Amino acid sequence: QVQLVESGGGSVQAGGSLRLSCAVFGYIYSSYCTAWFRQAPGKEREGVAAIDSDGSTIYADSVKGRFTISQDNAKNTLYLQMNSLKPEDTAMYYCAADYGLCGGSWFDEYNYWGQGTQVTVSS
Repeated sequence: QVQLVESGGGSVQAGGSLRLSCAVFGYIYSSYCTAWFRQAPGKEREGVAAIDSDGSTIYADSVKGRFTISQDNAKNTLYLQMNSLKPEDTAMYYCAADYGLCGGSWFDEYNYWGQGTQVTVSS
């Protein structure tokens, strides 16, 4: 059973930074893709960034140059460093995972999801 547990959300002023973490439990295969998604009230869920076990990454255009996705394999933890935050980044952030390599693209669906962590950016 794969479990994902996010942490690190909070409230910050525009221009500030936050780092989200996602602890991953229960992976049994060496090839995987993990990703961050977000959903703001009244909006559809959108992909923010993804990384696979080979290190290939993809970012949404809206966060390129401001957010960085990374992983610590020894700790089985996924990170999202968010800099230069904007009010429009306010959303619930979720980590997601599935087996297989993303190869710098988005999966159509992810089978494993965390509970989410709230990020609020004030102007």
